[in-house]
Amino acid sequence: MAFKTLPFRRSLLSNAVLLLILTAVMWGGNTVVSKLVVGEVSPMAVVALRWFMVSGVLTILTAAEIRKAWQTVRPNLLKITLMAIFGFTAFNTLFYVAAHETTAINLGIIQGSMPVFVLIGSVLAYRSEVHWFQVIGILLTLAGVTAVAAQGNLQTLLALSINPGDGLMLIACLSYAGYTVFLRKRPPLSGLVFFTVMSIAAAVTALPGLLFEAVNGTLQWPTLNGWLLIFYIALFPSCLAQIFFMRGVEIIGPARAGVFINLVPIFAAVFAIVILGEPFQMHHALALVLVLGGIWLSERKKTN
Repeated sequence: MAFKTLPFRRSLLSNAVLLLILTAVMWGGNTVVSKLVVGEVSPMAVVALRWFMVSGVLTILTAAEIRKAWQTVRPNLLKITLMAIFGFTAFNTLFYVAAHETTAINLGIIQGSMPVFVLIGSVLAYRSEVHWFQVIGILLTLAGVTAVAAQGNLQTLLALSINPGDGLMLIACLSYAGYTVFLRKRPPLSGLVFFTVMSIAAAVTALPGLLFEAVNGTLQWPTLNGWLLIFYIALFPSCLAQIFFMRGVEIIGPARAGVFINLVPIFAAVFAIVILGEPFQMHHALALVLVLGGIWLSERKKTN
């Protein structure tokens, strides 16, 4: 099973903007779900179970292709495993742990810095050309994310304090930015084979965290609601969104694709309004204008 066998390949998998917007929608949904899982399942159980589900299903679907591509997979196993650790296991783990140590405002602002790290990484790793439209676009999207995170209140923004959770979230963003940058140099494998092998590596490398929770007595297996939420996380943010994001990076490069990550808190806010009943406020509208305007500016000139 490869991209070329999918019936929607031409209309969907060749449109980077659509792929990256759908990715942001699914990751935004994951933000709301992450709030719903509290009390239903422990953090490392979420990380491990999501990747066991994804890797199990994809291994069954792509087993024949993995066998055919094994001569390419084998010498790249270490590289693939490291990418899985940085992009999947480490980011997910640090995000869930940080969420217990810091405020949502801090998490939102710090997560908004990810495209900047991707851009810097692209320049350092590939000497990517950066134009002023792209710089201004990133600054606008950061301003939009900050408006959401600070809830439109300057005093709230100025009153932010630093705590260990902030540091963990910053490391998480650096981790995923590194994964995004090096997606450009991924092994010459089909998208689904590459992702399947990475998901297996993510499941295996999530086991130490699961063991840590078990030893410390903090492990909580999912309730019925917890299982339903994990199924959502496994199918959409963990599987489809990752495939779409990899394809988007493949088409337009990591620096430009990274800007779309700033849509995540926007969609998260929308879902919070619809699902959790939170009110729509003026800073949400301002953030939408800033983020969408920033993405439009960054797409004005191709740099990769």
